[in-house]
Amino acid sequence: MDVRELRPGLWRWTAPHPDWRPEYTGWGPDVASVAVTGAELVLIDPLVPGDDDRERFWQALDRDVERDGRPHVLLTVPWHRRSAAEILMRYEGARLWLYEGAEPEGLEPTARFGWGDELPGGLRAFDGHWMNEAVFWLPEHRALVTGDSVLGAPGGGVQTCPDSWLPEGMTQAELRDALRPLLELPIEVILPAHGEPVLDDAHAALARALEV
Repeated sequence: MDVRELRPGLWRWTAPHPDWRPEYTGWGPDVASVAVTGAELVLIDPLVPGDDDRERFWQALDRDVERDGRPHVLLTVPWHRRSAAEILMRYEGARLWLYEGAEPEGLEPTARFGWGDELPGGLRAFDGHWMNEAVFWLPEHRALVTGDSVLGAPGGGVQTCPDSWLPEGMTQAELRDALRPLLELPIEVILPAHGEPVLDDAHAALARALEV
């Protein structure tokens, strides 16, 4: 497990996904999760690490919950439920948030949200225009958190998902056009679920990815 506090109260960690296989394309074995601490505790696409890191993770999260209260688990896409069930079982009153138009995958949400709604921690949800994906905007940190529509690119920056991930009938040009309104946000950081984060010139990195 690799844990980094990118800005005060903004954390990102990576851990190996237990279901990953070498034949999978477009993403590697390590996936990323995000935590926002402060007035409220928000976990985005959380994956609890295994083996030696597991107990250390739970101890740290227990401290966060004691300080900030029950966790709010937000999913970019339903299949990023990862360790959400474990977290809901461990902490009384924890809530699982999913976009109102997305079908749950094996775990029913306890709360729903629509595009533009203000969420716990002051986050806002925007349409990822890909399989009902939610892209989360963190105004306090000027950070964008993406699931599968925008990925970290090899060598730095970001890129849209591979052609093989697109729904039938959707083109890369259509996806990029649909995501372009995100450029109206004052983005300083991009935190994709797959690939490396963009911590400098993030707005320019997204603009380049959407203009290709």
